[in-house]
Amino acid sequence: MIHPSESQPDIYSAPAAQAALRTFFSIAKAWGLSNEEQQRLLGCGRTTYYDWKAGRIRTGLDAATLERLSHLFGIYSGLQILLPIPERANAWVRKPNTAPLFGGRPALERMLAGQVSDLFVVRQYLDAQRGGWA
Repeated sequence: MIHPSESQPDIYSAPAAQAALRTFFSIAKAWGLSNEEQQRLLGCGRTTYYDWKAGRIRTGLDAATLERLSHLFGIYSGLQILLPIPERANAWVRKPNTAPLFGGRPALERMLAGQVSDLFVVRQYLDAQRGGWA
């Protein structure tokens, strides 16, 4: 029998942080995000952001950062499902959106408002659009 701690990866480890941040930076490149936009989405300070971007990740990520990343990964995934042409999926975050949640503004503006809840509502919107939980 495998002990639960042996079968579950440690999401708070430095290797997990490195993998998560690599994924984030790939998404950021696909979305054409500036350094400032990336830092805001991650909710971290300037020095930490540039350390992470340079691959200097010595510790795991805190729960708040992991939650932000989870929502961002969910947003990216939802877009890939709803808009299977990568260019369209990646452009969606910057396009004006008439859904009441966005009031004619791009989803990225809502995402950049700074709160984890802003990421959550964008993810929830996309999940509802594809028939997932709302």
